Amino acid sequence: MIVMKRVKLLGYEIDTFNFNSAVEYAQELMCNDKVNQVVTINPEMFTTAANDEQFSQILKDAEMVIPDGIGVKIGLKIMGENVDRIAGVDFAREMINRAAEKNMPVALIGAKPEIIEKAVINLKSEVENLNIVYSHDGYFDNWDEIYEGLKNTSPRLILVALGSPKQEKFISEARNRLNPALMIGVGGSFDVWSGVVQRAPKIYQKMGLEWLYRTLKQPERFKRIFPALPLFMLKVLRYRIGGEKC
Repeated sequence: MIVMKRVKLLGYEIDTFNFNSAVEYAQELMCNDKVNQVVTINPEMFTTAANDEQFSQILKDAEMVIPDGIGVKIGLKIMGENVDRIAGVDFAREMINRAAEKNMPVALIGAKPEIIEKAVINLKSEVENLNIVYSHDGYFDNWDEIYEGLKNTSPRLILVALGSPKQEKFISEARNRLNPALMIGVGGSFDVWSGVVQRAPKIYQKMGLEWLYRTLKQPERFKRIFPALPLFMLKVLRYRIGGEKC
């Protein structure tokens, strides 16, 4: 059993796993008898949570909250905590590998129809023994229909790419409705796996600047990141300077 250690940032607990430990712990969750939620948290989620009580509670209730955004890593550093950043796209991809190794069925929910179709094709060609038992694009209004499809196929790993906070709310609602599974909100990961969006060069990834590369490539992302990122950093600094518990 992997021992979980958490630290607080702006009132929310963040897991301090390195990448390998996070994967091992998530694999344990994938094998237990309940629906477990993994949140790959970034600064925009803190901003959303401040104005959305339901979403705030979801972040507090999740079985895993891993620091995806570099801003979260910097925020924790300001508070005196040195925590590894775990890129959500890499984490989710490794969980796919683990599911295939254990012969555990997988489901993918979200993105545009052509995106998820390409992602499924690519993943099946890249991952030996991968068993994708259910997939659906993100253009649906009837959540009950999707839950029914998931319940009937019983995947043990469910990746949800509906954008935040919708994907986290979809997963939270599934807790009491689905068979045991590990559910992860994966944002734009399907875009990468489909080949439509290219990952940033390794130097950007190592420096934690993948967000900057994607913003340069997709300027429309600027409105989502700003002013959320600078406001988040200012809030953390205010906590630090004021000596408040974060």
